[in-house]
Formats: sequence, structure tokens, C-alpha cells
Amino acid sequence: MSDTDGKKTLGLRGAGAGRPGNVKQSFSHGRTKNVVVETKRKRVVVPKPGGQKPTGPGAGPVGDPSRRPAGISDAEMDRRLKAVQAAKAREVEEAAAREAEEKARAEDRERRRAEIEAKEREEKEREESLKAKAEEEERKKREAEAAAQAAAAPAPSEAQPQRAAPNRGGPAPAATPRKNEREQQQRPKGRGDDNRRSGKLTLSQATGGGDNRHRSMAAMKRKQERARQKAMGGSVEREKVLRKVDLPEAIVVSELAARMTERVGDVVKSLMQMGMMVTQNETIDADTAELIIEEFGHTVNRVSDADVEDVINVIEDKDEDLKARPPVVTIMGHVDHGKTSLLDAIRKAKVVSGEAGGITQHIGAYQVKTDGGQVLSFLDTPGHAAFTSMRSRGAQVTDIVILVVAADDAVMPQTIEAINHAKAANVPMIVAINKIDKHEANPNKVRTDLLQHEVIVEKMSGEVQDVEVSAATGQGLDELLEAIALQSELLELKANPDRAAQGAVIEAKLDVGRGPVATVLIQTGTLRQGDIFVVGEQYGKVRALINDKGERIKEAGPSMPVEVLGLNGTPEAGDVLNVTDTDAQAREIAEYREKAAKDKRAAAGAATTLEQLMANAKADENVSELPILLKADVQGSAEAIVQAMEKIGNDEVRVRVLHSGVGAITETDVGLAEASGAPIMGFNVRANTSARNTANQKGVEIRYYSVIYDLVDDVKAAASGLLSNEIKENFIGYATIKEVFKVTGVGKVAGCLVTEGTARRSAGVRLLRDNVVIHEGTLKTLKRFKDEVADVPSGQECGMAFEKYEDIRPDDVIEIFEREEITRTLD
Repeated sequence: MSDTDGKKTLGLRGAGAGRPGNVKQSFSHGRTKNVVVETKRKRVVVPKPGGQKPTGPGAGPVGDPSRRPAGISDAEMDRRLKAVQAAKAREVEEAAAREAEEKARAEDRERRRAEIEAKEREEKEREESLKAKAEEEERKKREAEAAAQAAAAPAPSEAQPQRAAPNRGGPAPAATPRKNEREQQQRPKGRGDDNRRSGKLTLSQATGGGDNRHRSMAAMKRKQERARQKAMGGSVEREKVLRKVDLPEAIVVSELAARMTERVGDVVKSLMQMGMMVTQNETIDADTAELIIEEFGHTVNRVSDADVEDVINVIEDKDEDLKARPPVVTIMGHVDHGKTSLLDAIRKAKVVSGEAGGITQHIGAYQVKTDGGQVLSFLDTPGHAAFTSMRSRGAQVTDIVILVVAADDAVMPQTIEAINHAKAANVPMIVAINKIDKHEANPNKVRTDLLQHEVIVEKMSGEVQDVEVSAATGQGLDELLEAIALQSELLELKANPDRAAQGAVIEAKLDVGRGPVATVLIQTGTLRQGDIFVVGEQYGKVRALINDKGERIKEAGPSMPVEVLGLNGTPEAGDVLNVTDTDAQAREIAEYREKAAKDKRAAAGAATTLEQLMANAKADENVSELPILLKADVQGSAEAIVQAMEKIGNDEVRVRVLHSGVGAITETDVGLAEASGAPIMGFNVRANTSARNTANQKGVEIRYYSVIYDLVDDVKAAASGLLSNEIKENFIGYATIKEVFKVTGVGKVAGCLVTEGTARRSAGVRLLRDNVVIHEGTLKTLKRFKDEVADVPSGQECGMAFEKYEDIRPDDVIEIFEREEITRTLD
């Protein structure tokens, strides 16, 4: 049989291949069945003619054409063979690499084991040699002692043979102690013994002999050194170092031990022996600490906390180091007399337009170069009465004061204050009579008024220069600058620029983007970027210097005003800036000043005696307080406002500034205001978003101001509301009691005759007996005949009954009056 392709058909396998066969199947219960089974042959793919047989080592059964899988070409077969060979080669290489690595590890382990064993042998040999040497020295020492004793012993007596008799024929007597000693040394040491290390260092030894204490490597080395010295026969104790200990007025026990380099436990033990049960964290006084220091053998050097400021002591400059410096000129005068406008005319700039309400509320610092090339440093101070302290600071740092007086207004209160400040600072003065261009100007009146305050100008035969100027037209400005130059030449102003800088803080503020910023007038030395400084209770490092034109500069010399960035907090206006060598010095000085200021405030606020405490308590009971919180843009404004608040009030009402600060109003301020029930006053500052939301939720009032007049007036009005109303008594009339009647249900009723004024039921009454007040109250009834009436005029009779009072007699006089409440205000 064949198919259409000429191939053999698949047959059945039975008796012969390709033929059907019978299979007998067995079932349960003895049943059987014959089945005819046909089996198909496996198909064999015959390669096409012209195909090449594969050669090489893989040409065996895989390359046999009769056994190759269908559809595989010769090229594919070669590729597969090569892949198989490459895989086998990789396996061989990896096996070889693993074997080499394993061999190297084994060698490394052997090498390390050999090193450890060699090290242990070396350590053991060294210890054995040390032990043998120590034994030899001990033996020699004992022999020397025995020889010395034998030399010092008396001549042999009869007892000598008796002592030697028991040992005859045995070992020498000295051999037994030495042998026992060697056995004792060779026996393993316990925890209570010397604890010298022998052999390997175990974990328990490293951690302190089995307990839970952790010992440092330095402690282990010290212990090993002590053991070595003891084995060598040397001294274990090291030589004690005696020190000079700086001792302040009070010191902590642990700090005292550290300065003496003694153990804290020893210091505490010494204090307990003196009867003081203290711990290492407690403070002791200087006298006790001095006794402890002397007991330990050290030397005491008593110092004060204030000694930290010795690093910034005033340095005396040599004459050859001094160089000429620009003069510092301060413009002073009454408000609205044209101080800032005059400075604007000199600077040819507009500054007054930027101030709220047209008044200066900050100290401005500027440098001006005249046509002659001379540099002048100007300070512009506010003229308002609230800025007295700011004007006083301006007088302390200045060389020349220009007193501006308006020709149409003459001398005013703040003008007098400026004169007093200039005299107190012993600063020369130049009078600038401003607004000379006005029609009503009268400069001679100004000169005459100044005579009352001991200011005599040159035109009045005095020594004070006076110049008539006009800020509006520029008249007299050149003469003013010449007068300043002449005065500065007479003063011969000099400073040493080649030393550590020192300056005064003119103004300070907290800038949102730049942090604390201080306007500093350099007085001597040169301040450079990167200098470390201390100013008041703050310190810092100069991060940037900005001049009056807003430009960054690298350094600032004498008489130059600059803004300093890099402080850790906002200083007080008027603080002195000093450059220090290190950051640690600056921090220590600032911390000392802060502590001293806190102690001073605490001492000022504390009553020293019980009588003072009781007096203060009684005074506080009768005084109503208006608490406020104040936040301002700069330190000088905040200080001036606080001083203005202190002046508001009288014996009954006062304003209490709970907190004043510089910068934006924060959530902390709102929380303090809520707790104390105080409003928040913001001067040229605003509350941030979170503070505003918190204030709205908690009902805290925030008020914003840009002119100090408005803030002071509002606080005065609020404080006036705390004043109790004044009670004014108005007399109405008199009535005389003629008869007293007893009426059922009413009580005693007085029959009266109104002798003066009017008797009114709603008014208050007093009962007078022999012109002495015996009762004050109100009327229960006022009747005319049998009718209840509101009032009874003079000359008529009426009946009166008092509320809850019946002790009335004929001829008593009834005084009738009314009370009127009058609202009071603070002046």
C-alpha cells in the first residue's frame, strides 16, 4: 500500500510491523473482549538532495540527516553547536575560577591563623620574660635584705643549731617561700587579683571583666600601662599636675572639677567631708570652691563675670596713627521747622515725602560731599516730643549740632530740648534760621528768644554761629556748609582707621527678607565684611555692609553710617558695636550682658521689704491698667512710643506695655494679647496671614498706625474710658420738720415745711440734727395733703417718709440734693 506521494502508509502493528493486531481485554466477572489495535509509525523527514552533512565534533547523532529535526538549516545547526560549545567552555572556566577563589580563601585563613598564633606566642614570650625578670629582681631584693639582716644580726648563739636541726638534710629554708610565691604568680588570677592580661584579649576582659560597664580604649590602654609599669617595678601613680584655676563668684561642681582636671567624685567626696551634701550639678560659692581648690593643691585665681568684657577695653590710639575724619553733623529742632527739608536741599534729594504725615519718625544717616570736596556725615533726628530719647542718642554720637529754628515760629518746646541735649553732650552748635523766605519771617526774634536759653549768636556778640537759610529757595546753604567746615577745622577731628572698629547703633529694625538690620555710625577703626562683633546683648558676623545710597561696600571707615547685616537679634538703638577676635568671645560677652540685664530688671521690679510689697499691693488695687502690645518697624520708634505710653495716665489709670518688639505681628503676639486681654498696636508693621486669621478667630483687636500722633491719641482715649466718672452734687433745697406722725402701714411720717428751693422725690436727702448729718438716703414717699407728688416748691408744706429710717424728730432739717456724673478724660 502506498499513498499518492509514493510514501509507505502507516500500518498496524500486530503479528508483523505495519499490520493490525488483536488485543485481549479483561473485565470484571470473567468477561473478556478482543480488540483490533492499529499503531502509526513515526514520521521520518528525509533531507533534500544536495544537503551537506555537518562536520566536527558535533556531527554525530545531531548531524545525522536521518535524525535532524524538521525545518532546521545547516547554518542554524552550526550556530546551535557553537553556542553549546561556548556554554560548556564557560562552565569549565567558572568552575576553575571558583576553585581558585576557594583555594585563595583557604590560604588567607591559614595565613591569618598563623599570624594570630605568632602574635599570641610573642605576647606570651614577652609576658614570660617580664615575669622572669620580675622574679629575678624580687629574688635579688630578698637576698639583699637577707644579707643586710645577717650583717646586722648579733654573733651566733646556742639557739642557732637548734633552729637548723629540723632542716638538716632538707631544702634550704628560703626555697619554700620563693617556691610558693612562684606558684602563686603562675596560678590564674581572679577578679580580685592584679588582672594582668595574659594571652588573648577576651570579650569579657574588654567590656570590664564580665559586668555591664563599657570601657573606652583609652581606659584599656591606661590599665595596660599601669600593669606594665607594675611588672617592671616602676611607680604606677603619675606625677600630679598643679594648675592655676580661674574661680568666678559662683561655679558648678562639675565645672570646678573640670577646671582642676580632677574626678567629679573626688570633689563631691571632699565637699561631703566638709558637711555639704551636694551633687555635681549644684552651684557652690567662691569661698567654698577656693577651699576645695587649695585642698587639691592647685592655685586660685579669683575672677569676676565682668572680666569677659576685658577683651574690648578701650585702646588708646597713638598720635601718629590718627588721621583726619569727616565730621558727624546732627540736625535738631522743633517739629515742622524744616529739618529734613533743609537736609534734602543739601542732599538734593527728596526724603520728607517718604515719611508718613510729612514728619520724620526715624533717625536718618547720610553722607554728603560738598562742592569743595569735603565729606560730611549727617544725622536727621525727629523733632516730635515722643522722640526725646532718639534726639539724645543723636547728640551723644555727633560732633556738631545744627539747631534749626523757623524764622516765623521762633523757639518752641522741642527746640529747648534740643538745646539742652547739645549742652549736655558738650557739642558745639550752629543755629540755622530757616524759612527766611517767608513774609512773616523775623530772624531777630529768634536770636532774642535764644538769649533766654543761654545761646548767644555771633550777631548778638556771642560765639555761636548763625546762618539765615531757606530750604525752599536754597538761600544760605553755601554759608551753612562753610560754617560746618570752619567748625570741623577748629575741632581737629581725627580717628585711627587701622584698628578694630567701634561704632554706635543709630537705628535697628527687623527686615523680613534680610533679618535684623542695624544702622551703625562707625566712630573709630574700620568695619569690614566678615568681622565678628558684639553689640549690646547681641552678636554676629558682618554678612554685608550697605551705605546710605543702598550700595554694598566691603568696608566702612570712621564717621561713616552703614547698615550692618548678620546679627543674631535686634539690638537696642544706642548700643555700642565692638569687633572681637573670635566668635566665642562675642557670644560670651553677649550672654553675660543679657544675664546682667535680666538681673537688673528683676531687681528693679522686686520689692525688697514686706512693707514695700504691701504698699505696692495697695497701690495696684486702686489703679486701673490698660494693657497693650506694641510692634514697630524699627527699635527707635518702639522705644519712643513706649516712653510716650509711660507718660499717659494718673493716679487712677495707667498704660502698661506688656511687650514691645520690632517686626511683623505674629501668632505669638496674638496669643499673648488673647491671654492678657490687650489690643495690639502696629506702628508701620502688619500682621502676617496666620496671625490675622488667629486674631479673627480669638477676637483680638489689631490696630495699625503710621503717625505717632494718632496712636498716642487713641491710647489716651481708651485709657480715659477706665477713669471713674466724677460725681458732682447739686443742691436743690431745704425742709424743716414741724411734726412727726405715725401712720399705719407706712411708719413715721414727717410733716415738713419747704424753706428753700424745691423738695423732689427722686433726689437724695440728708437728715441734719444740730447741723450734723445723721442719715443719708432716699425718700419713700412725698405727699401734698393726701396725694403723692413729684416735687413741692418752697413755702409749702408736705409729708415725707424716709426709706428704712424712722429716727426723725421735730426741728430736724432735711437737705435735698441731686448727683450728676461727669465723664473724665486724661489731659
